[in-house]
Amino acid sequence: MVLIIDTTLGDDIEVRFSGRTDNIRRRLSAPRQQAEKLLPLIVKMMKDYKIAWSDFDSISVQNTGESFSALRIGVLTANALAYALQIPIQALDAEAPLLFIGGQSVKPRYQSEPNIGKAKKAAC
Repeated sequence: MVLIIDTTLGDDIEVRFSGRTDNIRRRLSAPRQQAEKLLPLIVKMMKDYKIAWSDFDSISVQNTGESFSALRIGVLTANALAYALQIPIQALDAEAPLLFIGGQSVKPRYQSEPNIGKAKKAAC
């Protein structure tokens, strides 16, 4: 089974479990709360559908998008889970999964330069 994470949908988070006879999908509104809601959403879905961490064979994550923070939260969570579970991870637009060996991980690809911490100049 594949765990698929997408935090690039504006204010929404989407988590999918793919690989059983039917795909399981949940989308949750989480404006500026992706970090607080992503992992609890995954855990709740696992509980609801009686899925164990050991059922996952790989993880896919959307690694291209506009929102700097939301994109990093999704990629970081996916990388951490792949590392902890010792399973392959891949970007959704990549051709082949990375085996999480030697520190390889999915890296976020931003569509514009991050503007975190850039202060606006005051009008004189």
